[in-house]
Amino acid sequence: MSTANALTKSTTQQLDRARLWTGLADDILKRDAAKAANSKDAVELWGLLEAYLATYGESGAKVSANTVRSYRRGLDAWLEFANERGINLLRPDRDTGAEYTRWLETKLSPSSVRVRLASVKLLYKALRWSGASDAAPFGDVKPAKDKTAAWDKREPYSHAEVETLLEHAGSVDGALILLCGHAGLRVSEAVALEWQDIDGSTLMVRSGKGGKSRRVNLSQALSEVLQDVPRVDTRLLPFTDTRARERIRNLCERAEVAYKGIHALRHYAGTRLYAETNGLEHVARHLGHSSIETTRVYAKWSDSTLKDTLANW
Repeated sequence: MSTANALTKSTTQQLDRARLWTGLADDILKRDAAKAANSKDAVELWGLLEAYLATYGESGAKVSANTVRSYRRGLDAWLEFANERGINLLRPDRDTGAEYTRWLETKLSPSSVRVRLASVKLLYKALRWSGASDAAPFGDVKPAKDKTAAWDKREPYSHAEVETLLEHAGSVDGALILLCGHAGLRVSEAVALEWQDIDGSTLMVRSGKGGKSRRVNLSQALSEVLQDVPRVDTRLLPFTDTRARERIRNLCERAEVAYKGIHALRHYAGTRLYAETNGLEHVARHLGHSSIETTRVYAKWSDSTLKDTLANW
């Protein structure tokens, strides 16, 4: 099945599931949502949340699989917290939202806290939409600011580390490394690619963040390694993003390279491209950034002027 057909099928299925809630009469919708909340029924509450997301979310029914998974994890985490503390979901106490946020901050990074809060905020939007509750326990809650600079959280693999990984990689893992490290793809984009997306020296990326598409130029090294990848499926890499991360982690262990996550390969692409072109616009276009501000972190990583100057003092 092509990427376009798969996305269409996924969208259709999501809308069908949403209609299980949106098709209800107002009083039935309110009753069923209240019942799910009172029993803390994870399956039913997820159905309600997903229906609201598909109907009223900014992306409509074209929500990425990664976003769906993160919302589901966020819902499960909130329900676990609520069960342990006996929280009434429909009538939470005044400080419940703040207490949950502070609890999350003791366990997760600032970015992960924001993702978890996004899912629970969406749940309460769905509950208010259903008429089951008018509670907004997270309306005035703000997570603590992240004091770590953006570039300090995005350390890329070095050129030597990427070369070492390639030396220990077979054709499939080599393709994965270069799709992320040369083409600058996100892992979700890399595993969604199909052979038909290759057009000469370019690659059509159709599953980017926010459902956007872009055309990416292939490096010579990537073009060469793709020729050695066996065609066992319509997709270039016939495995999931979770498996892709596992393959890179295992490869790092074999190559004795510190594992920095698979996304650090994308950071390597941005950092190297900026160092060789000195053009933020080039990097932004290659990586598919909608804002040039997002791209500025790569200038920070590739700028050795300050370090070199101080070293000579």
